[in-house]
Amino acid sequence: MNVELFPRADRVDDASLVAGFALGDEQAAVAFVRRFQDAVYGLALSVTRDPVLAEDVSQEVFVRAWRAAGSYDPRRASALTWLLTITRNAAIDAVRARRSTPVLAETMERLLDVTLRAENDSAGTERQALAALESERALARLRDLPVEQARAVALAVLGGCTAAEVGRHENIPLGTAKTRIRTGLRRLRDALKEGSRDGTPP
Repeated sequence: MNVELFPRADRVDDASLVAGFALGDEQAAVAFVRRFQDAVYGLALSVTRDPVLAEDVSQEVFVRAWRAAGSYDPRRASALTWLLTITRNAAIDAVRARRSTPVLAETMERLLDVTLRAENDSAGTERQALAALESERALARLRDLPVEQARAVALAVLGGCTAAEVGRHENIPLGTAKTRIRTGLRRLRDALKEGSRDGTPP
């Protein structure tokens, strides 16, 4: 038999409501969402300036809150402050992901084509890629990397993407993205050092 731990969840204090939410109590979960949904949506909308995206962010916030509810400490912050912090982070993540999409889909793919396939039919495009990588030597060494590492490094260096953004763009886990960037940069650095030892300017 299911026992409702919070039969009058709409009347309990915020901290108790979070506790019920953490325990998976259905009444507490419903009351939690009802109590805070307007504040969450309002902040999400103020950050994203997009009603549809704000709705998506709001849903993500309550998922994140449910996952983190067990570690909530009312001595550190009120439930509202805790939840709005989650909201702000989720909204910023959503805005950054949306903002990076056209850049990665258009500009970055063109630059990656230059670095990976060495197409020199456009001097202007080549100069743009070289300027971003700061030297022809670096560009040549980048092409020598395994393709997946070269793409990760190019996205991080040329696009200024975070490891999380690289992971989303390449459809790989965050840890894999970090490894590809770190390994690619290390190999690129070692190759440039080797080139400087044989008399070729880095």
